[in-house]
Amino acid sequence: MDKILVTRSSMPPMEEYIEEIAPIWDSHWLTNMGQKHEELTHALEDYLDVPHISLFSNGHMALELALQALSLQGGEVITTPFTFASTTHAIVRNGLTPVFCDIREDDYTIDADKIESLITDRTVAIVPVHVYGNVCQVEKIEKIAKKYGLKVIYDAAHAFGETYKNKGIGSFGDASMFSFHATKVFNTIEGGAVCFQDEEFGLKLFRLKNFGIRNEEVVDGVGANAKMNEFQAAMGICNLRHIDEEIAKREKVVMRYRENLKDVPGIRLNVLQEDVKSNYAYFPIVIDEKVFGVTRNEVSEALGKENIFSRKYFYPLTNTFACYNGQFDVNDTPVALKISKRVLTLPLYADLDMESVDKICNIILQSGKN
Repeated sequence: MDKILVTRSSMPPMEEYIEEIAPIWDSHWLTNMGQKHEELTHALEDYLDVPHISLFSNGHMALELALQALSLQGGEVITTPFTFASTTHAIVRNGLTPVFCDIREDDYTIDADKIESLITDRTVAIVPVHVYGNVCQVEKIEKIAKKYGLKVIYDAAHAFGETYKNKGIGSFGDASMFSFHATKVFNTIEGGAVCFQDEEFGLKLFRLKNFGIRNEEVVDGVGANAKMNEFQAAMGICNLRHIDEEIAKREKVVMRYRENLKDVPGIRLNVLQEDVKSNYAYFPIVIDEKVFGVTRNEVSEALGKENIFSRKYFYPLTNTFACYNGQFDVNDTPVALKISKRVLTLPLYADLDMESVDKICNIILQSGKN
């Protein structure tokens, strides 16, 4: 029986990628901001409608070094626990203290109406997360940040290519991080990027990802090594050519799910946000076991028996991780806790056929009747 995975990486035709990487054999320039790196940088600035972008080896290093480049000097960062481990870890690894804000029940993003009550004299920044392609309340967050003089760094790992009110989502805040991991809508195998407005910030970011080197003879900062190599960039160049087609295919899958699962008592579908051009990154459902008849876990098990792999994403919350044992009270974020115990992301990728979508939906619906 063929497996249906929760996601599958989009890849260009093999011949296209081979043609793209062939010049590397002539130049022998494999990394350190070569021709492919620069070509992808400019192409992404255009596609994402952002003034500046810096490419990274992966999304985590992009976020961690973006926080470091802001020179926040300790303090508290308001963020959400309803996210991947990377978001919280990047804050902690910068010597900052995460302060967890609850999420909105309809779109799972940070609840901007609850941010202000968490601000103290130690608060230095806000790290909101665009979730499943659902966009945060950017206007409210900007207003709060300006009022209190706080930096805003968006985790936009799920929001590649999206726009809000016809503005590229990466242009909000002081910086926005994208992940180009293999599982994302757009990938460079591994990879990531930071979009930003201020050129001085960009210079700091560049030096941080390149050992703190200013020039061939001067190293006046302590940096890391987080550069994107030429093979990653070449994959990105190829995938960017096909991205609109890939997103259109994903939209068809999402619409089929919505058609099959709409109005089912006990199953809540992902919200359709106004003014947002979606990338159809994920398809989460939230299951109310009291109404639907079975739990999220039981639905996941029913799919698994048919070699269909869903994901409890995001579960567990980052404020419950063993590495942070005793540091946070999960009851401070009750909505996030409730959603984390009920959410299930279903298989979604560009090449998922409609027959498989129907099969997945039928298994879900039948599980609720048992």
